[in-house]
Amino acid sequence: MDTQTNSSFEFLQLQAASLLIYQSVLTDEVGQAFLNLLRSLRQIDLLQSLRHSEVDELGCVRAYGNYFKAIASQNQSWQGYLISRILIDENPFSRQVQNTNLADLPPSLIAAVQQDLQALQSLYQCSGIQLSQWVQAAAKLNLPPVAWSEITTKTTTEKASDRTIYYKLSHLDNWADILPDLAAYYRQHGTGIFAKYQALRWQSGQLIGIPYADPVQLQQLVGYEYQRDTLKKNTEFLLAGYPALHVLLYGSRGSGKSSLVKGLLHEYGDRNLRLIEVAKSDLVALPTIVEQLRGVPQKFIIFVDDLSFEEDDDAFKALKVVLEGNITARPQNVVVYATSNRRHLVREMFGDRPRPSQNEEVGVWDTVQEKLSFSDRFGLTLTFEPANQGTYLHIVRHLAALAELNISQTDLDYRALQWATRHNGRSGRTARQFIDFLQADLNLGS
Repeated sequence: MDTQTNSSFEFLQLQAASLLIYQSVLTDEVGQAFLNLLRSLRQIDLLQSLRHSEVDELGCVRAYGNYFKAIASQNQSWQGYLISRILIDENPFSRQVQNTNLADLPPSLIAAVQQDLQALQSLYQCSGIQLSQWVQAAAKLNLPPVAWSEITTKTTTEKASDRTIYYKLSHLDNWADILPDLAAYYRQHGTGIFAKYQALRWQSGQLIGIPYADPVQLQQLVGYEYQRDTLKKNTEFLLAGYPALHVLLYGSRGSGKSSLVKGLLHEYGDRNLRLIEVAKSDLVALPTIVEQLRGVPQKFIIFVDDLSFEEDDDAFKALKVVLEGNITARPQNVVVYATSNRRHLVREMFGDRPRPSQNEEVGVWDTVQEKLSFSDRFGLTLTFEPANQGTYLHIVRHLAALAELNISQTDLDYRALQWATRHNGRSGRTARQFIDFLQADLNLGS
């Protein structure tokens, strides 16, 4: 390889090694594969300059294959990948700038970020064709391996702010000039997993992103308009920074309680709302989860589905701490929305009730009443009554209109009532299942 080529990938190695703040940008599979390829190229260069007989050309080709496979699995160009990693990177700068003005950050931190951005710009400018040619020269191949070029893939994003950052970075001569825009982006969208996902769940002691959230939308949910509008108003309080209430959605099964909560994400996700699903078995970790969310710019709904408790349940105590608070101030960006089919969330047995003849706990009635009144600790309780025939048919007609089904209302009502009789009774869930079946049935022409 010629001297100019050698200095090029040696320079890229130096730029990657010099990162002070954005080191984790290159720690995933793609970044590591890229660095391993540069390392392999550099090693061959050194051995060839010493006229060493054991030059590992095959290792270089394998390193290129690993890089190609890794970047191909992302379905992104190298340039798009690098920018997307910068936008979600969680580091001292991206964390601090969410709550501190750029001008108030330590000058050394600003200088380090500017240096890193310039180094990352050098890596950004390394094209797939250039890598392919380096590997061809290093491994002495007759033809260059297939190049993963920025021309073959397009960066896609749903957020206009992402597209703006991508455009500016692709046209700037000096990436250090993007600092104010980057600070504003972090302040608006956050970093790490909260920047990457709108829906998450607590699993195995950590937050896990949900790539494909339930697509249900609020416009699909009818029959419980008061409950929907009240929940929306409370959520808007949360988004506006006002104290919002914890909410218990109580009522009959299949009435759309869970769908209503999940539909909020699609209504307000672009306003920095995040939905975190926590299973009842994981409620003991609720105080820990809440503390992780404190000070984060996003607003969070902790969603607990089908809530109920047994005797002396530790989850009961953990949720009570979050609902009522303790000496630690409640974070203003977190609320709990829970659904339940039970009005009294703590199961009560007849044996729990005190009998004068027994040697019972003093004040045992207070203990029983505390259990029975636990639902009152939610600031807002929304009740979902069972759907009568009129409500059920209203839901069916609404869903049929959204699906644009070609069927008369008379036939639709008849078939809907037959479906409810033969299946799960009248409810929003039954209506949804009926419409899904009917739509497929009509489209297949049976």
